[in-house]
Amino acid sequence: MHIPTDFNPACPFPIQNYPNVLLAHGGGGKLMRDLLGKMILPAFSNPLSRPQHDASVFELADRRLAFTTDSYVVRPLFFPGGDVGSLAVHGTVNDLAMAGARPLYLSAAFIIEEGLPMETLWKLVCSMQQAAKAANVQIITGDTKVVDKGKGDGLFINTAGIGVLEHSLTIAPQSVKPDDAILVNGDLGRHGMAIMAMREGLEFESAIESDSAPLAGAVLELLRAGIEVHCLRDLTRGGLTSVLNEIAEAAELTLSVEETLIPVREDVRAACEILGLDPLQVACEGRFAAFVPAREVDRAVDILRKQSCCGGACRIGQVTGRSDAKVLLKSMVGAQRILDMSSGEQLPRIC
Repeated sequence: MHIPTDFNPACPFPIQNYPNVLLAHGGGGKLMRDLLGKMILPAFSNPLSRPQHDASVFELADRRLAFTTDSYVVRPLFFPGGDVGSLAVHGTVNDLAMAGARPLYLSAAFIIEEGLPMETLWKLVCSMQQAAKAANVQIITGDTKVVDKGKGDGLFINTAGIGVLEHSLTIAPQSVKPDDAILVNGDLGRHGMAIMAMREGLEFESAIESDSAPLAGAVLELLRAGIEVHCLRDLTRGGLTSVLNEIAEAAELTLSVEETLIPVREDVRAACEILGLDPLQVACEGRFAAFVPAREVDRAVDILRKQSCCGGACRIGQVTGRSDAKVLLKSMVGAQRILDMSSGEQLPRIC
């Protein structure tokens, strides 16, 4: 067998430390970052993949397009505020929106476990159709596979999406500048806590429902208003903590946020305390962080608060300078500490 002379048989990932894949390698923390950065991305490195954003942006026939794909392996399939079907649509639409694109078309591939009730599958298909209609996208192609009973955990869904950029901005971590303001569009942690409360049988005075929602409409309103958006990122695996650390590292800047400004509902905070979790590391599915010039903060917040998914939009911090690529958190008692991403995964199988 001929082996190309430029082929490197040595895997750059420290396999001797992790001979088998762990759940934590998909959890949005340091292990996932290492897996992607040392194995996956180098293997497929090219100019379009290097920005490491939620979607890849490229030009075709004088138009700027965005393309993304994602897989959804939620357990349970139905949860307060949503299900794996609507989540699959929202997640892919949101990844396109984080590149500043108007979503157009999605694909949908189903990996179905033998024995899944047909009624369950139909409910999820209907949920996807309704979510796509609400997000103003069309599902135009797809695939189905059935695996043996016990091999698929009910249903896995993969979606890919394509959208069009109708502006000239480069919305990416590399566009973040010192003194930019950091915004979020609402309270954090509800998606992860809705699923975990259901799994663990936790009951509160009011039910915690997932924040899962399409975000493209809100982002497009910012862009139509002429807001100079520098970076957007949805707060999925790893939550706010992972997103801020990824952006700080990519932009080579220090970010500072204040705990008292970060919105977390009391029932979510209580659930996190019971389970020993940090709400800033819990995944959301309808929340994003936005980096905009300080002069644009009031106008951007006002625009976001008029959107149904962004009523709690607020400023939580700012970009402070180029000294170090790190995230600083000013706690509720006024002390400052480094906000570092977790090594593994707090909550398995929630997105």
